[in-house]
Amino acid sequence: MGVDVVSFGCRLNTYEAEVMKREALAAGLGEDGPGAIVFNTCAVTAEAVRQARQQIRRARRDNPQARIVVTGCAAQTEPGRFAEMAEVDAVIGNDDKLVAASYRALPDFGVATEEKIRVNDIMSITETAGHMVDAIEGRARAIVQVQNGCDHRCTFCIIPFGRGNSRSVPMGAAVDQVKRLVAGGYNEVVLSGVDMTSWGADLPGQPRLGDLVQAILRHVPDLRRLRLSSIDSVEADPALIEAIGSEKRLMPHLHLSLQAGDDMILKRMKRRHNRDDAIRFCADMRAARPDIVYGADIIAGFPTETHAMFENSLKLVEECGLTHLHVFPFSPREGTPAARMPQLSRPLVKERAARLREAGDAAHAAHLARLVGTAQSVLIERDGIGRCEDFTLCHVDAGLPGQLVDTIIAQERDGRLSARVVQPRKGANRV
Repeated sequence: MGVDVVSFGCRLNTYEAEVMKREALAAGLGEDGPGAIVFNTCAVTAEAVRQARQQIRRARRDNPQARIVVTGCAAQTEPGRFAEMAEVDAVIGNDDKLVAASYRALPDFGVATEEKIRVNDIMSITETAGHMVDAIEGRARAIVQVQNGCDHRCTFCIIPFGRGNSRSVPMGAAVDQVKRLVAGGYNEVVLSGVDMTSWGADLPGQPRLGDLVQAILRHVPDLRRLRLSSIDSVEADPALIEAIGSEKRLMPHLHLSLQAGDDMILKRMKRRHNRDDAIRFCADMRAARPDIVYGADIIAGFPTETHAMFENSLKLVEECGLTHLHVFPFSPREGTPAARMPQLSRPLVKERAARLREAGDAAHAAHLARLVGTAQSVLIERDGIGRCEDFTLCHVDAGLPGQLVDTIIAQERDGRLSARVVQPRKGANRV
């Protein structure tokens, strides 16, 4: 059977899953007949934890003899909750999951709950190595981890306790990894991290994310597309802003960590921007790069949120010109300050989340309609499906996974774009 990794949550977990599988196999995990299943969990919401536990139970029913190992952010923050599950054989920490030695040191079957746990003090970790992978299995684009952890303490967020403080991969290691991936045939690379705009603060000379972006584009001229995962707009440095406006190989899509559109809620969240900062940033970037498209995370039903406060978040969809909205109904996480604040009723939270999603769906539909008839470069993800430069999903009539094709957007129907391929571009393909 070997080793299967089941990953939840963010792009960073997807990237790390590749490293985990490589290291677990190197350690000999899963060499016996039944094999092993490693769950790489997410802690961002209570629902993410519930889904992980549900899939662990299902995996045990389907694979009664396999070894089941649980790791990731939820395992780091709630190790006992997973260790007490009869289906689980071992729980290892978020940093330990990336090294083979951790898988060699796993306990035997049937040990007591407390003996299953191999979780370290994540706050003691001060470095993030460039855990290099040569390919992201089954994906048309490659992900490069350049940062981990977070120094901020937003009142709703448990992630710093799962990931630790901010740590940066040195610039040279990141550039070398992108070079290797491009040499291996990837046309698009995504830079990823927990709080990516804090990259470099812990490195000598304190370079900024914009310096890294410009270095990659300068030193890897064969890279067709460079994409950024979620950024914090208030931390965007001048070099990053310059690159967004001038570098066509840097994709015109930014996913912003906005969280709310009301100043009082933002203050209670302990965010570092206000609504005017967000609106101004989006306007400035659109002036510099007219084709830019924004995604955003917004939380619905944060504690103490009044109707007027919620309306300010709702209006942000139009005022910032958001088209790819990720809406999170507020989920209290034990140990965070927000969990101790006066809570809204769950029906009200769900209702506000639904209204935000409706606004996001309407904005997305208008965006799709504007693209009909335009020329778009599309990266094929799998047969018949790809992404435009602005990350819009598109159905295409030709092309292989990993290939860049020039298209004309023919129509929009039921929230889906269809495109006609004009000419595939030269270059290696990933399958």
